[in-house]
Amino acid sequence: MADQRKFLLDEKDLPTHWYNIQADLPAPLPPIIHPGTGQPIGPQDLAPLFPMELIKQEVSRERWIEIPEPVREVYRMWRPTPLVRAVGLERVLKTPARIYYKWEGVSPPGSHKPNTAVAQAYYNKQEGVRRLATETGAGQWGSALAFACGLFDLECKVYMVRVSYEQKPYRRVMMETWGASVVPSPSRDTNAGRAVLAKDPESPGSLGIAISEAVEDAATRDDTKYSLGSVLSHVLMHQTVIGLEAKKQLELAGERADVLVGCIGGGSNFSGFAFPFVGDKLTGKAPGLRVIAVEPTAAPSLTRGLYVYDFGDTAQTTPLMKMYTLGHGFIPAPIHAGGLRYHGMAPLVCALYDGKVIEAVAVPQNPTFEAAVTFARAEGHLPAPESAHAIRVVIDEALRCRDSGERKTIVFNLSGHGHFDLGAYERYLAGRLEDYEYPAEKVRAALEGLPKIAV
Repeated sequence: MADQRKFLLDEKDLPTHWYNIQADLPAPLPPIIHPGTGQPIGPQDLAPLFPMELIKQEVSRERWIEIPEPVREVYRMWRPTPLVRAVGLERVLKTPARIYYKWEGVSPPGSHKPNTAVAQAYYNKQEGVRRLATETGAGQWGSALAFACGLFDLECKVYMVRVSYEQKPYRRVMMETWGASVVPSPSRDTNAGRAVLAKDPESPGSLGIAISEAVEDAATRDDTKYSLGSVLSHVLMHQTVIGLEAKKQLELAGERADVLVGCIGGGSNFSGFAFPFVGDKLTGKAPGLRVIAVEPTAAPSLTRGLYVYDFGDTAQTTPLMKMYTLGHGFIPAPIHAGGLRYHGMAPLVCALYDGKVIEAVAVPQNPTFEAAVTFARAEGHLPAPESAHAIRVVIDEALRCRDSGERKTIVFNLSGHGHFDLGAYERYLAGRLEDYEYPAEKVRAALEGLPKIAV
């Protein structure tokens, strides 16, 4: 068993329920606040944007939420996904650590994102919705929702952050192949987009701006709801199929994780992978487990943001959430990890970080791609730049084990492939990739515009 590389589950092992970590938190999350009244929002406040079943899941404190059979049927197209021991990487690093990765790149869109896209499309279809509007950064989320909408015969409009729209044209082609309509954000299709372009016609865009556009789109059409690929609690919960499978696979491998690592942008892939393990930590079953969230130095929301109430979008149209934020006016540098360029972080991840249940670290772009190339040459898979942030810290932890002689088990989520990111790899290999560290003065300036909430 020690030399086995791949640990597979049967379709019968596919989880039947999502794990809701809210059941095991020491205290409920801070309430979501209505921007107009300053009071906690109720279900009807969210009804213009989301189907009621997802609203119920957002606030539920039930530990287990059943996965509908039609959703599980779609999951069977690629789930359960493999858990792989990175034997090649261990050899290259000459480390006594045992390294495993959960490989989510086997889904049709090539990432973890369809785990929630399929669920959201299903619940919207059940409530008679005909069209979904969303934003996407690197394009993984937009691709996943386009895929899911095609399966459930829904129209899909995607506002893609302009810099990624230009960097990754084949992501757009993939979305359009599945039937979605894709525009660069900021666009001229919405008031929010036109307002940004009036101030800066060359705006590279941001996830905050794209969210404003998608929310406006959904709120102004009776046939449309809004779909989000990260941040919200129900989205993170849908992703827990990853961690639930990984726990079973580690048992097959005869292992117990010592260190878990995942990248964070809005929090979905990190949470889906880590939360089932964090639940054990919260309930005293895994007291020594370290859980590390990794973000880019260009968008360091956890490591340099403030834990306060802020809008989820630039135009200040969303409800206010308590989260670590760089300010809703944050415009990120055009790093290639487009999925990690958000100004805030999922409230659930923030609560765990504030409570010191999890750790966080920020890493620059060049060391991240160095780790990605090391991994690709050792393991074969070309990782997405987002996942490469996790790989950077996995390698650092494994090298510490080499120096100390400790035989720790390190597990991470490889949340997507980098096949559409070859332009970034080309720049790195040619020595033309820049490192960005978000300037302290820009952080201070962005945070000056935070809303004043007395909660």
